[in-house]
Amino acid sequence: MFKIQPFHLAIPVYNLAECRVFYRDILGCKEGRSSKLWVDFNFFGHQLVIHYKPKSDEKSLHTNPVDGKNVPVPHFGVVLQWDDFFDFAERLSFKEINFIIEPYIRFKGQVGEQATMFFLDPAGNALEFKAFKDIGQLFEK
Repeated sequence: MFKIQPFHLAIPVYNLAECRVFYRDILGCKEGRSSKLWVDFNFFGHQLVIHYKPKSDEKSLHTNPVDGKNVPVPHFGVVLQWDDFFDFAERLSFKEINFIIEPYIRFKGQVGEQATMFFLDPAGNALEFKAFKDIGQLFEK
């Protein structure tokens, strides 16, 4: 397998202060550079930047069915180690995260078996965190 390079993702938020607290204090991301209009975070080794954008009325949640669940589109997140996923899910539950899809095992006993969960940040951006039972099956069909 190749060495994974950090990605850079910039997302819109209409409530910079509230999202700053969410990513820093709830998800545990280390804060980096910032200005009045944006904040950098170390998002599990990747660079996530929240950028202020005025709230839009056209924000509606679209979903696609996957494994009997309504998965929000678009969404982003991180593939964690198997044991780390469950520790992280427990920490989020303790912090009273409102899950769109509660942590569960998807494709149980099949190629690509994975633990997954979905929730929204305070600006309505959908996040998915997952872990593969066998990380070698990350891209398998």
